[in-house]
Amino acid sequence: MQRWDRLLEQFMEREGARGLSVEYLQNLRRECERTGCWLKNRRPRPTLEQVDAELLIKYVRSRTTFRSKATLSGILSKLRGWGEFLVLQGIWSSNPLRWIQGPKVRGRVPLRIGPSAMQHLWEAAGKSRQGYYQHLWLAVLSLLYGTGLRRGELQRLNLEDFDREQALLRIDGRKTDRPRTVAVPALTCQCLEVYLPQRANQLEKLRPHESQTALLVDQFGGRLTGHAISGGVQRLARRGGLEHITLHQFRHTCASDLLEAGVRLPEVQRQLGHACITTTMRYLHVADPQRRAAVERHPINAMLSKGDPT
Repeated sequence: MQRWDRLLEQFMEREGARGLSVEYLQNLRRECERTGCWLKNRRPRPTLEQVDAELLIKYVRSRTTFRSKATLSGILSKLRGWGEFLVLQGIWSSNPLRWIQGPKVRGRVPLRIGPSAMQHLWEAAGKSRQGYYQHLWLAVLSLLYGTGLRRGELQRLNLEDFDREQALLRIDGRKTDRPRTVAVPALTCQCLEVYLPQRANQLEKLRPHESQTALLVDQFGGRLTGHAISGGVQRLARRGGLEHITLHQFRHTCASDLLEAGVRLPEVQRQLGHACITTTMRYLHVADPQRRAAVERHPINAMLSKGDPT
């Protein structure tokens, strides 16, 4: 087991070369290190060659007690990749994790953020005591809801990605391998136009001789991280008297509201950056104005308007 740490570094180097996000790589390393600690504490301590499916099942069972199906599937996925790496290194003849099936996770669309809850979030951001934070979080909320960006896409936005004249944002393709350009609503543009001078003043005050390419900058002049975005939105939710709100709920709310407003499905697909339109179709059961309009034209409505059908 002394080889575990050395092999883990090689594995992480290989995975990092694939262009995976920093957050995913951190979670992957953490999961592999946790597995290694569990195996090292076994008595007698097994060698890497002695690790088999039975032992791995014991670990997964102990690791996922009282955890959700989605968590279990994520753990198995990360360990399965680690197992494939050990096979390539000639340590395992086959990957036992390849045959361990995770639970079937039903895809479900998170709850939308209602108009009242959205208003409470914006009011909480507007009441921030620090002027810079007020404009920063109003810009963050408007980008999340107005464009439906993923957290990583929002975090990686650079100043040059915002085309102020055309009201467009260029989104990198790290998630989907396909860069895209999304339209920015008028209110989001206004929030950004107010925020950008505040950003320049903040950088001039903190780092007058350094350049910063990030669009969203924290109070220390560095790029606003994904964890900081999540934590900031949670603080706004608590100030607004709201329950737990996830960043992905903004994305789902954006898609559902666009469909409900009559925007065509392919346009919503391009805005969200879905590779397959079937992914976007998940929102049709949440907001489908065409289906509602069709039901309203059902002949039974004409029958009822003439009186009691009985």
